[in-house]
Amino acid sequence: MPDTTTLAASVKILVAGGFGVGKTTMVGSLSEVAPLRTEELITEMSSGVDDLAGVEAKTTTTVALDFGRITIDRNLVLYLFGTPGQDRFWFLWDELARGALGAIVIADTRRLESSFAAIDYFERRGLVFAVAVNCFQNAPVYTPDEVRDALDLDPQVPVVLCDARERGSSKTVLMTLVQHLIERATAAGVH
Repeated sequence: MPDTTTLAASVKILVAGGFGVGKTTMVGSLSEVAPLRTEELITEMSSGVDDLAGVEAKTTTTVALDFGRITIDRNLVLYLFGTPGQDRFWFLWDELARGALGAIVIADTRRLESSFAAIDYFERRGLVFAVAVNCFQNAPVYTPDEVRDALDLDPQVPVVLCDARERGSSKTVLMTLVQHLIERATAAGVH
């Protein structure tokens, strides 16, 4: 009879970035269960507060978090926490970041400047992250190195082009982050 008292180890990964970059979409494409979403309609109350430049067609926004789960095997489960993108919800980030092993920062080449706040947040806290460039239709196309230069990233920070709507593409981003975490731990002598 199998031992049912053993609990799976859990790992917390954040999915962060600016307003409208695809955080909710990525969590949804990766999660093996229907993701928990705290999306609300964008109303006139957010007019002048939330910058819709470049995402004028956006009708909903995350007001707390997105949550998804990926079971790697019976011994390991990844929990994905998507952060809200607007400045007015940043007070939630400290709680969401507590206990996180790493993060994915999603960038949009139409509005790269919206990535700086998330990158700065993780750099200040020493949280390992990778950058996922969500390739929107009709958005300017840049190489990962061009994005790295534009975002002034350290050379070791992975930059991956992706389509957050596609599970395989999002999995490549997640695997890149996990590989980066392993490399960092190995370099630090952590086993």
